[in-house]
Amino acid sequence: MTSPRNSPAAGFTDGLPNPERLLAFLAIAVALTMAVLDSAIVNVALPVLARELQVDPATAVWAVNAYQLAITVSLLPLASLGDALGYRRIYWTGLLVFTIASLGCALAGSFPMLIAARVLQGLGAAGIMSVNIALVRFIYPSKLLGRGVGNTALVVAVSSAAGPTLAAAILSVASWPWLFLINVPLGVFALIVAARTLPETPRSARRLDGWSVLLNALTFGLLITGIDSLGAGDLTYPLLALGGAVVAGFVFVRYQLSLRTPLLPLDLLRRPVFALSMMTSICSFATQSLAYLALPFYFHDELGRSVTETGMLMTPWPLAIAVAAPIAGRLADRFSPGLLGGIGLATLAVGLALLAVLPDDPSTLDIVWRLTICGLGFGLFQSPNNKAIITSAPPERSGGASGMQSSARLLGQSLGAALAAVLFGLAPGNATALILWLGAGLSAIGCVTSSLRVFRDRHPGRPDPDPKAR
Repeated sequence: MTSPRNSPAAGFTDGLPNPERLLAFLAIAVALTMAVLDSAIVNVALPVLARELQVDPATAVWAVNAYQLAITVSLLPLASLGDALGYRRIYWTGLLVFTIASLGCALAGSFPMLIAARVLQGLGAAGIMSVNIALVRFIYPSKLLGRGVGNTALVVAVSSAAGPTLAAAILSVASWPWLFLINVPLGVFALIVAARTLPETPRSARRLDGWSVLLNALTFGLLITGIDSLGAGDLTYPLLALGGAVVAGFVFVRYQLSLRTPLLPLDLLRRPVFALSMMTSICSFATQSLAYLALPFYFHDELGRSVTETGMLMTPWPLAIAVAAPIAGRLADRFSPGLLGGIGLATLAVGLALLAVLPDDPSTLDIVWRLTICGLGFGLFQSPNNKAIITSAPPERSGGASGMQSSARLLGQSLGAALAAVLFGLAPGNATALILWLGAGLSAIGCVTSSLRVFRDRHPGRPDPDPKAR
């Protein structure tokens, strides 16, 4: 199963040799592809699910929400377990749960059964997402870590771009359960490869605290549902949920400060490079979420493009990320992630500003080259930023860093969605331009926070645990 070279007794080694490295990354790529796809393909199937399972559209949305909430509230606990039990074990178990739950989704005969399976599937996906970057750190040697992180970003970008198209293709020839059944053979394949190739990793003397898990679930659960509900019109629940999140978050942080091994990695947030990277990540993903939600309405409702044309017009952005991310990963092995991230987010801000000032009747080319600039900017930022996050933590805390990276992404996406919904409600006639300008502003803020890491590189103060991180 595991070579002596990667056994716990052998200690930490600097990456895997090929072909083990290639096979280990293949296992990660397949599992991550499934987890990302299942965040996107169900959106396309919601009308079909509502009709066949006899629920209204508002209820059908919980097929998406249940999955996202399960991921959100379990990312940090599973990342903490990864530090204690080993990232390989958490990843493999998460993949097993995800595969079994996918079969459960396909066999669900009622909507409550589907929701239960989706919650279980979300827990499995959290096991995959919470430690995938941590595992990449031990699969690739330090001199090639940027390349590994860039390849991971490439997998996410391609999966995100392919999600709606793949869902439409499956639904055109098969029923909705096949959206989930395709995960089963892929999951079995990834389980076999992962069992043979994923390395054992250092473990820390950590214990999972029940109160920490509960307070984490309350804080992030209320925060995400409150943010997501801001655009619904009635502000009663959003305000109550956000107020509850503030109270639960205050108690959560105070309690974590009293623990020697907190679930919320406050010790990592005290590291300037880590904290700045997290802030940069939240700003960038909020920016992307704003644009991804506003542009389809602009293309379809204002420009009169068909659904198919709208989907095709959205493709240049993720495709540009897929091109830029692996290149940026290689550059991150040679240059400062803060500098690369700052340039990337400045490019994204320029692209969004150019989209905001599109002429009244733009050509397809006018739209495509601007979206390509946005995608290239985001791709240039993403890989170096992820490398900075994971390498600014000591090796035995890679799970906590990986979990925080995924949490920042989800928080940024939810914040962007909420801001877009609010602006659509406040200024329906001019919402798209306002949303794009807001995205450009958030990207500019991210550019500043990323660039501050360059100053930190030149004036490091306390030595970093991994000087190569920057």
